[in-house]
Amino acid sequence: MPLGDKIGYERNECRYCGVETEFTDDTPGLLDFNIRSGGFDFILTPLMNPDYRPSLLEKESIESRVLPFAGSDLVLSPSQWSSHVVGKISSWIDLDSEDETLRMDSETTLKQEIAWANHLSLQACILPAPKGASCANYARCVNQILQGLNNMQLWLRIPLVKVEEGSVDMNSNNLIDLWELWNSFRILCEHHVQLSVVLDIQSSLPSANSLGRWFGESVRAAILNTDCFLTNGRGYPCLSKRHQSLITGFFNHSIQIIMSGTPTHIIPKAGVDLTSNHSSESIRRNPFRPYLDYIAYLFQRMDPLPEQEVFELGYRDFLQSPLQPLMDNLEAQTYETFEKDSVKYIQYQRAISKALLDRIRDDKASTTTVLMVVGAGRGPLVRASLMAAEETGRKLRVYAVEKNPNAVVTLHSLVKMEKWEDIVSIISCDMRYWDAPEKADILVSELLGSFGDNELSPECLDGAQRFLKEDGISIPSSYTSFIQPVTASKLYNDVKSHKDLVHFETAYVVKVHNVARLASSQPVFTFTHPNYSSKINNERYRKLIFEIPGDTGSAMVHGFAGYFDAVLYKDVHLGIEPSTATPNMFSWFSIFFPLRTPVCIRPGSPLEVHFWRCCGSSKVWYEWCVTSPSQTAVHNSKGRSYWVGL
Repeated sequence: MPLGDKIGYERNECRYCGVETEFTDDTPGLLDFNIRSGGFDFILTPLMNPDYRPSLLEKESIESRVLPFAGSDLVLSPSQWSSHVVGKISSWIDLDSEDETLRMDSETTLKQEIAWANHLSLQACILPAPKGASCANYARCVNQILQGLNNMQLWLRIPLVKVEEGSVDMNSNNLIDLWELWNSFRILCEHHVQLSVVLDIQSSLPSANSLGRWFGESVRAAILNTDCFLTNGRGYPCLSKRHQSLITGFFNHSIQIIMSGTPTHIIPKAGVDLTSNHSSESIRRNPFRPYLDYIAYLFQRMDPLPEQEVFELGYRDFLQSPLQPLMDNLEAQTYETFEKDSVKYIQYQRAISKALLDRIRDDKASTTTVLMVVGAGRGPLVRASLMAAEETGRKLRVYAVEKNPNAVVTLHSLVKMEKWEDIVSIISCDMRYWDAPEKADILVSELLGSFGDNELSPECLDGAQRFLKEDGISIPSSYTSFIQPVTASKLYNDVKSHKDLVHFETAYVVKVHNVARLASSQPVFTFTHPNYSSKINNERYRKLIFEIPGDTGSAMVHGFAGYFDAVLYKDVHLGIEPSTATPNMFSWFSIFFPLRTPVCIRPGSPLEVHFWRCCGSSKVWYEWCVTSPSQTAVHNSKGRSYWVGL
């Protein structure tokens, strides 16, 4: 049963809910009871009789014995096995046990069950949580299996518990930080893309920072026990505010919910059916239905995605190579996408209006201001400039400078259509090499990249400022780049899948979504225009130290999200840095700098990061590294993998 239809949400995994069941030989009956009658979308069920132990069999019968699986593959159609069943590997297995017989039984059974699940074409199997603080043999065995697995996913079950400092007893209620166990397991399995995690939600939740780090991990599902539920005044199940917030976060990150435990709440009365067309009599038979209805209620009351988020859905966590603005000419489709961002051009118009008012007093409003748009594209900044002039009652003479000959064709058509011939002069030339016939009062550009200076705005504006009057105004007047350490398991695996150095030393434009932001962002490089220094040098170096909040627990840094904030003019800002981001603007996604070797940080251990902006005769590039708590190589030395061409 899909949890509900909502505007702005695609049909994906976040809309579905399953239920954990006990072992039974009657799999068709189990499906009928929980899916057709109960309204769930899938079941999480054991594949093998929990009483089975290979060591209890006679040696001569091991080869010929039929294993006690839950029915043959013929009891359901292949599509039913694939769509409606998630396998649950026997919970008794312990591959790191000191008991050799138990250890060997566990390994044999694990391989048998996963082989059977693979035969059934299940989409996923859930592995039980490691029994102790060490999981080396368990991970080794799973890693072996992953090497020969088809498309099936393996999900490691990890309890989501509060961290009690100094505790190492895995059998007590005071557990160590089980993120550490997950991290150890996935490192031993070489960050395999088919290994993910399932979180077992408890009635008591860790801190918000501790929970937040999981949103950057490859979490596929969350198992919600009935013990987590409270009872409202009518006797129906409900969740605490913190649990509600967590479940909503899971929905936003395409994490499925699986109900588990012993139902203790009342069943809806006959005739009460909020979410399906099944008979009320059949619904009354499934004791988990009140919980499913409540989960569906939480989903249905979520606010629709804003228009901007709907637009960005297809770009979430999708790595894109940054633009090469000087080497390549943009296509019409790219121009059109950027031109739809009305918020950006409203901010530019505000900045230009303020600059015109400061430049020309009311008693001299008839004076003509010379304004140059450098990098005019297809004309949106020309239009914003003329609208600012109309708004303020000031006169303009505009030069639209554009190097792309195809965009110049569009500019000529725009000027003719709008009857701007007496106001706007179109210059088909690279701004760095144009000889202007007169000096400009105001220089306007939109050369900013996701990291501020990564599309060569400093180099372009330094070359263009020669035709700006000494007291002239540059819009933007300054911009600063920022970085932030993130857990980004999906992005890391996507980069890793290329199996080369080049992709780990490339900065990507990406709409980051499934990430955990581990600390507040910090400023990196700042550029100011016009720059009248006697010797202009656009190389930069910055060392940054990030302190991760103590209640986060340990976390993995897969790389750095980069942003920018620009001052267009005086108090008019434009940017994507999270704490000051311009609302509803979509022209820029963040940039992502990956690490070849992820760095594990623990509470109280600062993260020391180094970033360089390097300039050569024909290119500009970045280099980056981590020096604490562990050292990485310097990435992209001499711009060997990624650069922006001059």
